[in-house]
Amino acid sequence: MRKKCICIAVLAWLLVWNVSAQKTFQNPVLPGFHPDPSLCRVGDDYYMVTSSFEWFPGLPVFYSRDLVNWEQIGHVLNRPSQLQMKPGLKASRGLWAPTIRYHDGMFYVICTATGCGGNFIVTSRRPEGPYSEPIFIEDAPGIDPSLFFDDDGKVWYCGSINGDNKVPPRRWPEEDRIYVQQIDVKTGRFLGERHIVTSGYAVNSPNAEAPHIYKINGRYYLMIAEGGTWEDHSVSVFTADSPVGPYTPFISNPALTHRHLGKGVDITTIGHADWVQTQNGDWYAVMLGVRPVEGYNMLGRETFLTPVEFQDGKPVFNPGIGRVLMEDKFPNLPESPVVLPPVRDEFDADSLRFCWNFLRTPFSRWYELKDSRLVLQLRPEKATELVNPSLIARRVQHHRFKSVTCMNFNPRSDNEEAGMIIMQNDRFQYRLVLVGKGRQPQELRLVQVKQGVETVLARVLYKADEVVLGIQGDGLKYSFLYGSTEDSMQYLLKDADATVCSTNVAKGFIGPFVGMYASSNGRDSKRTVAFSWFDYTGL
Repeated sequence: MRKKCICIAVLAWLLVWNVSAQKTFQNPVLPGFHPDPSLCRVGDDYYMVTSSFEWFPGLPVFYSRDLVNWEQIGHVLNRPSQLQMKPGLKASRGLWAPTIRYHDGMFYVICTATGCGGNFIVTSRRPEGPYSEPIFIEDAPGIDPSLFFDDDGKVWYCGSINGDNKVPPRRWPEEDRIYVQQIDVKTGRFLGERHIVTSGYAVNSPNAEAPHIYKINGRYYLMIAEGGTWEDHSVSVFTADSPVGPYTPFISNPALTHRHLGKGVDITTIGHADWVQTQNGDWYAVMLGVRPVEGYNMLGRETFLTPVEFQDGKPVFNPGIGRVLMEDKFPNLPESPVVLPPVRDEFDADSLRFCWNFLRTPFSRWYELKDSRLVLQLRPEKATELVNPSLIARRVQHHRFKSVTCMNFNPRSDNEEAGMIIMQNDRFQYRLVLVGKGRQPQELRLVQVKQGVETVLARVLYKADEVVLGIQGDGLKYSFLYGSTEDSMQYLLKDADATVCSTNVAKGFIGPFVGMYASSNGRDSKRTVAFSWFDYTGL
């Protein structure tokens, strides 16, 4: 009898322990610059896209089976013919706010190509692509388009008429108007009447954008973002009996926001959401947010995940909590970890990893993967210009990180430079570069660009052609290192001001990138630079 009681007690303790040890996940689910997320489910599989702005390839595509672990499987726009981001395109222009939907065996991605074409649709039978050439939609004002496929076969376009469009005119400053119109997705042509359905949940709500329509239990739900894309960002929800309205705002709007929590909270800027229902009937939302460091946005806007319940028809984000958490209960889905690429990229594949990006569209081939090295041509274009320079970079995804690369370069003149770069845009960046000095010994330079002004912060003579370069990030500080080998690295400069690459200082809508760079600074050159490997490690 005593043994039986002990067994029952142990089982009870294990049950309590199991409940208390409920599996959790960590936000953000896509760290680093991954704003404006949109997702869809096909069977047990989930696919997500995010904005990419002026970086090419455009619109990274991610795959998951549990909504937490995501693997990049491609890009929506990976051919220059699809994305004409030409020289002169300003920083933070390009691709804004995609929506991905799946219907009748086809994936549809609709997006705004700001400054390079307008609103467009592409399609593919496979989520990773290849996607079609874009169909640009005539007379589609504004930004942030989405598609809704109704049960009756009709397809509806939903977008935001923003301040750049004057019809209809704004009734208050920063009023944006959400509109709905039927569309033929094969031709990109609008059908029938255009319906202005809301300008927000209040009579002075600013920046109504990021609209999505859903049909849930016979009712139409319209979810939008409001308040601008910074600390006042929010999500509001409306409902109607028809996709064209009239839409009634929920009394609890904004349905999700962190603006009432103040600037000292761990996650700010929550907004621009999209919903998905799991195969088990549960609902989740993805949205953008920011993890500030002492008030600074050091990584750009990231993708977060939170549960949603519909209570008496009203969407409740994270019931009982009402906000997005850094750690939350794991979805009721089988955990499916993904295999991440090795820390070191040895450039031994036939193509670049998906993490690598170009600044604007590369219309010529100025790089080569050869003999397990990445070779860049020195070209006149500079990273301080609105061009496509010889620059290949990846997102910074951690507040504490270390990037290291091994470079072989023999500059002949003082206009030739190559090395590492960490940048927010053309006017705010750091370059750790080996520079030629004519007949004098070459030197390593650390160049800061702030508000477009270049300043050499540190320099040292360096005679060898091979050098190992490193950039370390620690909150609001960057440190820059060099050496003939990894084991002999020393600081060129410690604790430089990393806020130069923050969104607060540099402005715009993106996050910092770190990578490899070469330039002949306005003059022709036949020189090349070779990188043997590149490491990125979150610390």
